[in-house]
Amino acid sequence: MNTTSSFAGHTPQGYVAPGFERVADVFGSTLHDQYSGAALAVRVDGHIVIDLWGGVADKRDGRVWEASTPSTIFSCTKGLVSILAAHLVSEGRLDYDAQVTTYWPEFGVAGKEHTLIRHLLSHRAGLSAPRRDLTFEDVINWETMVRVLQEQEPIWTPGAGWGYHALTHGWLNGEVIRRITGVNVGDYFQEVLAKPLGAEAWIGLPADHIGTPAHLQVLIPENEPTVVPSPTVGGPVSDQFTDQQWMDRAMTLGGALSGLVSSDKPDFNDPRIQMAQIPGGGGIATARALASIWSSTVVETDGLRLLNDDVIAAATTVQSEGPAVFSSEIPPHPRWGVGFMLNSERRTFLTPKSFGHDGAGGQVGFADPINRVGFGYITNRMELTDDHRAPKLIDALKKVIG
Repeated sequence: MNTTSSFAGHTPQGYVAPGFERVADVFGSTLHDQYSGAALAVRVDGHIVIDLWGGVADKRDGRVWEASTPSTIFSCTKGLVSILAAHLVSEGRLDYDAQVTTYWPEFGVAGKEHTLIRHLLSHRAGLSAPRRDLTFEDVINWETMVRVLQEQEPIWTPGAGWGYHALTHGWLNGEVIRRITGVNVGDYFQEVLAKPLGAEAWIGLPADHIGTPAHLQVLIPENEPTVVPSPTVGGPVSDQFTDQQWMDRAMTLGGALSGLVSSDKPDFNDPRIQMAQIPGGGGIATARALASIWSSTVVETDGLRLLNDDVIAAATTVQSEGPAVFSSEIPPHPRWGVGFMLNSERRTFLTPKSFGHDGAGGQVGFADPINRVGFGYITNRMELTDDHRAPKLIDALKKVIG
């Protein structure tokens, strides 16, 4: 059925299969104002059951959100890279337990000689941020970023603890993929996932798509949350910067970026960043593309089943949870498998077996093997704290399916 219900001044458009109207109602309620938009897509058993969008894609000119409107998905991109890594494991071309130097010999310097592939994927590599300040030109140059991380001494002993590799995760794992496949991670993503599924998703936006992504805007809360210290584990952590400074550098790369969206430094609305291959946070996709991609990991979707059950079991074994190496990391803490974000108090998915990844400002993509679900939600209204939109959508879906 087509939905025409109006909520909060917007009229969501698209398709809702019978029985999923409750989820459509919740989606409509998440469209908070006249300046922003969002999209939601869900597949069950490979079939589309929800494909909705609504609101404004760009408040500057009033451009409406359409069925094909993509948006920056931030760290959801890490989930896509983790799918590619798992696919290489299924083909026998990558071993989670191998040393990184097996595929990337130059990496084995400055205390990183025994770093494992699973350390890179599960935020345990000790390379969450650069030790030296980088420039914008550095960040959009693949070779420069790889060389910086290749030469850097770890901030903590690899494997000894976890710390969120907000952006470096993408270059580290993307370079391993490049070494194995011989092509850049964005090109490999197109070859293996996007093109076979007809999915509008990119790691490195093509020049002819510039201007199509939704324009991002940040909702800044009136009162910032109080930081609750957590115990330090896995150290020692370098004393070059404080814990909070290390965490800030993970987002800004030493001042090269604003972090998310800003007016004084290049940010993720910048076409140069959108076109660069930044697989730790620069992916761009539609909600239906995310739903299709995640669906294809657990059930045949449009002719593609990418991962088998054994690889999923290996990739979703818990690697990182609990307190991080940085005491400024605020609980509750997330949980990761080998690259994939897992169900946790921090990010609740559909079932304990779900796996995927969220992204800054509310983006979420995941798969659930129990219910054979692929889920994608994107928005350009970035709520940085107390964001209940995706959790409400997932809870509504859980009630419909359960």
